[in-house]
Amino acid sequence: MSELSSAIKQICEEKNLDYDLVVSAIELALAAAYRKDFGEKNQNIKVEFDPKTGKSKVFDVKTVVEDFSEEELQKLEELKEKQQAALEASRDNASKEGKPKTDLAERKIKEDSTEEEEIRKFNPRTEIQLSEAKILKSDAKIDEEIVTDLPVPENYGRMAAQTAKQVIVQKLREIERDMIFSEFKDKEREVVSGVVQRREPRFVLVDLGKASGYLPYEEQVAGEKYNPGERVKVYIKEVRLGHKGAEIILSRKSEEILKKVFYLEIPEISNGLIEIKGVAREAGSRSKVAIYTEAENVDPVGSCVGQRGARIQTIINELGGEKVDIIEYNEDYSKFIANSLSPAQILEIKLNEAERKAVVKVAPDKLSLAIGKNGQNVRLAARLTGWKIDIISEEVKGEAQEEAVQASADPEDLVAKEEKEVDTESKEDVTVEEKVEISEKKDKETEKVKKEDKEDKDKTDKKDKKETKKETKKEEKESKTKEKKK
Repeated sequence: MSELSSAIKQICEEKNLDYDLVVSAIELALAAAYRKDFGEKNQNIKVEFDPKTGKSKVFDVKTVVEDFSEEELQKLEELKEKQQAALEASRDNASKEGKPKTDLAERKIKEDSTEEEEIRKFNPRTEIQLSEAKILKSDAKIDEEIVTDLPVPENYGRMAAQTAKQVIVQKLREIERDMIFSEFKDKEREVVSGVVQRREPRFVLVDLGKASGYLPYEEQVAGEKYNPGERVKVYIKEVRLGHKGAEIILSRKSEEILKKVFYLEIPEISNGLIEIKGVAREAGSRSKVAIYTEAENVDPVGSCVGQRGARIQTIINELGGEKVDIIEYNEDYSKFIANSLSPAQILEIKLNEAERKAVVKVAPDKLSLAIGKNGQNVRLAARLTGWKIDIISEEVKGEAQEEAVQASADPEDLVAKEEKEVDTESKEDVTVEEKVEISEKKDKETEKVKKEDKEDKDKTDKKDKKETKKETKKEEKESKTKEKKK
């Protein structure tokens, strides 16, 4: 029988199961097989199995309860008969009407539970009355377990063996599901590495080793291609227990993925020399990471960028080309907000700590750079710092303003002039949305002016070509006339 013990250990190693849990599954299977061939009504069969010797012991286990009166027993019998009759009637009606057999009677009994509450429940399979228990054991007490030995059969029948097999297979699956669920539940809100199995229209299936996770469409990064066999880092967003086991929901948009990549690629962060203070990310487009160090001889930004940008380029490649801005954290909010708006240069910052609002002044030609495309730069900076940020451009007054108007021949100067006018009209109270519109208007105006300049240049070139052609013809005509006279 040592072969049986070796087989159990082999199964435990292959499926990473606990040895005692597998033995308990075998005991449940033997109890089911005994009940199938040798069991009697109202028996609660328990089996103890020794895998080393292959021998088993069979018991009937019952819990001692108070004695029931004849009236209570009669009410119990009547209630059981009533429930059984209602159940059969509902099934007959369902079969006549061609509907599925639903337990309507059980629903009605649950709704009208007053009668059940009045009657103390008694399960003859698992419970035994005190008077009957004292026959088996004279000093029996309430809530005590009465264990009765049962004869152990030498052999089981074919049907009993089949039942035992089904119970073992089912129980092992349940144990495996529970272990996988508990393992990945502990990894919830962590970043793991997986291999893309299959791509579907609405989700991507990722192999995580012992289980597969689902990457929904809304958690995928726009523009990323998930090819089968490709290794990806994913964030375990949620683990829940479904009908077929653990359901693992993954994400590629999480800020934790960016933190994990920094920990892996930059040794100063993994050993605690540099600390990540915050992350603001718009997956697939751009991210900002605030870093800090207490060591005076360490450059945090330079350490993250690496020699000739080697480290940051590795991180960008890992994120599929997503731009990453590394911001130096500072306890002085003014400096931190100024750093977060990088690469735009800041002229002045006014803070309102009560409302956590910052008014940032930049040069007129740097307004669009500070705001960013569709307001992305200022939006990420606000999320990173936790402050509401309003950006305004510096006003130009008096003679300097007239000089700016006169020197507006260049398309960029024209747009800068328009931004100054808009900022003056709004009295430095322009929302981010309006600033985005100004930035977009600037781009359109620049394109328009460039287009007009190009058209004027083309017209001038055509006119010059025509005049040059006329002069050439005139010269040729005069030269021919002179030749004839000679």
